[in-house]
Amino acid sequence: MQKSAESIYTLQFGLVCLSSFLFSSSFNMLIPELPAYLTAMGGASYKGLIIALFTLTAGFSRPFSGKLTDTIGRVPVMAVGSIVCFICGFLYPVLTTIAGFLFLRLIHGFSTGFKPTATAAFVADLVPKSRLGEAMGIHGLCFSTGLAIGPAIGSTITDHFSIDILFYCSSLFALLSIVILANMKESLQEKQRFSFSLLKIKRKDIVEWRVIPAALITLLSYVSYGAILTVIGDWSKYLGTNNKGLFFVVFTVTSLLIRFIAGKASDQYGRVLILKISIVIMSVSLVWIGLAGSSWSLMGASALYGIATGMLSPAAYAWTIDLSDPEHRGKAMATMYIALEAGIGLGALLAGWLFVDDITAIPVAFFICTGVTLSGLAYLQFIWKAPKKVITLTD
Repeated sequence: MQKSAESIYTLQFGLVCLSSFLFSSSFNMLIPELPAYLTAMGGASYKGLIIALFTLTAGFSRPFSGKLTDTIGRVPVMAVGSIVCFICGFLYPVLTTIAGFLFLRLIHGFSTGFKPTATAAFVADLVPKSRLGEAMGIHGLCFSTGLAIGPAIGSTITDHFSIDILFYCSSLFALLSIVILANMKESLQEKQRFSFSLLKIKRKDIVEWRVIPAALITLLSYVSYGAILTVIGDWSKYLGTNNKGLFFVVFTVTSLLIRFIAGKASDQYGRVLILKISIVIMSVSLVWIGLAGSSWSLMGASALYGIATGMLSPAAYAWTIDLSDPEHRGKAMATMYIALEAGIGLGALLAGWLFVDDITAIPVAFFICTGVTLSGLAYLQFIWKAPKKVITLTD
C-alpha cells in the first residue's frame, strides 16, 4: 500500500483507530468489576490471576499472531482478535465457577494477543516513517480512549443493571469492531493463503532480536500497569472513591492530552530521550500513588501516571518499528507485545501476592514497581548504546 507523504489522516487510518477504540473498550470495561465478581464466587485469593492469566495467553499467542501478520495479512489477524473477544463476552455468564472463570480469562487473552499486533503493523504500513511517532500517538489516543471509557461504562452498567449485561455489552463492542474491519483494505503486499503449516512456530519466529532494547523498556515500564489493574479498584475504594473506574478515566484523559504532542516530539527529538523523560515521570507518579492519603491525591497521581504512559507508549511503539526489519514487522510488534504482557503479568502477580485483602500491602507493591521502572532508566542511560551507523529516529 502506498504511503501518503502529505497526510496520515486517511480513511483507512480512521477506520483502524475506530476499531481499536471499540476493541479496547470491549475487554477493558470488565476490569474494574472482575475482582469483586471473582470474590463473590469465593476466589478472592485468585485476584492476581485475573490479569496474569489474560496476559499469559496473550503473550503465548504473540509468535503465532506475528507470523500470521507477516504472511496471511494484517486484517485477518485483527479480525481473529475481535471475534475471540466477541465470543468470550457470552461465555462469562455461563462459566460461573472459579475454574471456569479462570479458564475463560486464559481464552480471552488470545484476543489481545492477535489484534494489537496486526494493528500496529497495519498502522506502520499506512504512514510515512517521518510521522510514525505522531501516527502511533494518535492511534494510541483512540485505543486509550477505549481504555478510559470502558471501565467507567462497565461500572455504570453493573451498578444500574447487572454484571451479565456488562458481559453482553462487551461482546457488542467487539462485534462493532469486527464490522469496521470488513471495510479495511489489506496493507500487506505479498500475502499467502492460510495453511496449518503456518501455525508451526520455529525458534526464529518467536523473537525479533533487533527490537530487544525497546521490548525491555516496555516490559520494565508495564509492571506497574499490571499492579494498577489488579489492586487500584480496592485502593480507590479505601481512599474514598466510589466509582472504581474513575482512576482509569483520569489517567487516560491526561494520557490522551499528551499523546499527540509526545508522538511528534519523539519524531523530532528521538525516541530514547522521550522514553527517559517518561520513565522519570512515571516513577514519581508511582510513589505518589503509594503515598496517597485521599481520593483527590490519588486522582492527582493518576493524572501524572497518564502523562507518563502517554509519552512512553507511542515512543516505545515507534522505536520498535524503527529497529525492526520491514519484512518482519509483525514479528517485531509481537516481540514488543510479549514484553508488554510479561510486564503486566508480573505486576499483577506481584500485587496479587502482596495483597490478599490486606490494604496496607498496596503501597509496598507500588514502591517495588517504582524500582523496577527506574531500572529501565538505568538501562537507557548506562547500558544502551546506539548503533555506530545512527538512524536519526532511533538515536
